[in-house]
Amino acid sequence: MAQFEIKSGALVTLQELNHSSPFFKQGASLRVTGKLQEYTLETAIATIVDGSDFLKVNTEHLRDLTFKVGSIYQFIGELQIRSENNEGVLQARVGRNVDGIDLNLYHQSLLLLRQFQANHLNNPAS
Repeated sequence: MAQFEIKSGALVTLQELNHSSPFFKQGASLRVTGKLQEYTLETAIATIVDGSDFLKVNTEHLRDLTFKVGSIYQFIGELQIRSENNEGVLQARVGRNVDGIDLNLYHQSLLLLRQFQANHLNNPAS
């Protein structure tokens, strides 16, 4: 019997999610955060932004989540890369409103977390 393992979403900023990024690959499990710029009910596609960077998020599998343009949301899901235009769309399996989060502090804490992890992986005894 085949088992399907659900991977945790790698913390990624929208700035890091570009075509040359190691995170930009088919099926990559990601956690992204951004401000809702647009939501289309008919297609269940949300567009989140962080600065000048943006990502489309397919929210068709999410329930009990109300979308409000201008609010900040965090999504966990798998990246689907459309072959016709090489555009990444996150197929969300989890979503939540995170209004009140300071995105600048969030980015700083993410950098500190990565520094800690890099140091810990290189020096596990310390």
